[in-house]
Amino acid sequence: MEEAYIRHIELLGFEKRFFPSQHYIYMFLVKWQDLTEKLVYRKFTEIYEFHKSLKEMFPIESGDINIENRIIPHLPAPKWFDGHRSTQNRQGTLSEYCYTLLNLPHKISRCSHVLNFFKVRPDDLHPPTDSHIKKPELYLVPKDSKKNVIGITGPIILQTYRAIADYEKNSSTEMALKTGDMVDIVEKSESGWWFCQLKNKRGWVPAAYLEPMEGPDESEEQDPNYAGELYVVRKGYTAAEDDELTLKEGDAIEVIHKLLDGWWVVRKEEITGYYPSMYLQKSGEENNPVKNELRNRGAPPRRSTIRNVKSIHNQNRKQISQETYRQNSMKYRKRRMQSNLQSKSNVIREKNEMVENVSKAQPAVPPRPSKDLIMNRCTESTKSKMK
Repeated sequence: MEEAYIRHIELLGFEKRFFPSQHYIYMFLVKWQDLTEKLVYRKFTEIYEFHKSLKEMFPIESGDINIENRIIPHLPAPKWFDGHRSTQNRQGTLSEYCYTLLNLPHKISRCSHVLNFFKVRPDDLHPPTDSHIKKPELYLVPKDSKKNVIGITGPIILQTYRAIADYEKNSSTEMALKTGDMVDIVEKSESGWWFCQLKNKRGWVPAAYLEPMEGPDESEEQDPNYAGELYVVRKGYTAAEDDELTLKEGDAIEVIHKLLDGWWVVRKEEITGYYPSMYLQKSGEENNPVKNELRNRGAPPRRSTIRNVKSIHNQNRKQISQETYRQNSMKYRKRRMQSNLQSKSNVIREKNEMVENVSKAQPAVPPRPSKDLIMNRCTESTKSKMK
């Protein structure tokens, strides 16, 4: 059996809790070697006590014997009173600490002290609450502020979605749903798996099982890009529906529409169809071993395959047919071909004009002077030689 270890620790943010008294607690997404991802909560006082114990276990690496040998990262001590600002400002330090910790030699980063501290506790699964007390306030680190995590000004209101059908989870990292459940979205992954929370439960849910409250359509979805983005197939898939594509590993395709449910519309030559985004990799990107392992999971279900759908919206979600994708794609490719031909024609015309301009700009060769003109203008010495 493979030895357990932590691949990555991501600081998601912190919560301001009011039970049993007001306090702050950090949220970490811990990613293990078996590809499971666990959400854990830790107070900073706990983290600091963990840090002190780690230093005692490794006195050489902590610099207690010789400061020059220190490789264990520094961590400032807790303040006498931790308020909102200090909790917020400490996030950058904590993110760097976790990153450095996991990059230490395995005898430290994979020791039982580290693994046990970040294991899921009962309170992580069912945080203590009181229905008569104010709900916790959640402060997430924005995705575009990873390098400047102190730039958080207030609580982030999570988007609320509704489950349109029952969903039975297939792994411990997923979360089961019942029709009508209202969930908060913590993370929207382009794979089509969204990390959600429902009261005290958290886990991954297929986006196809969720609908926004404001209307049937996703306001965040972009329009099709018929110019296409180059991608490479990293895992083959055999079409299960008529509007899907069968592709094999290594195929080069163009993505023309990225949809939030994780099924993108791709183009191969003149053919278009749906394909799981988690099996694709952008052309030119380096191969990521972690992503390769994630591709071994199944693709999320499509909405068209869900039975007993019960939506609160009278209108159906707008959907573009594959025939429309193909027609618009062919129109775009035809315009692009015509544009390329026109560009080549313009280049040839410009070159011809340049040649003509160069020939016109050359000075004319003067006519050869007559003998009489030469005799009239030459010197007496030259005249005598010519006679």
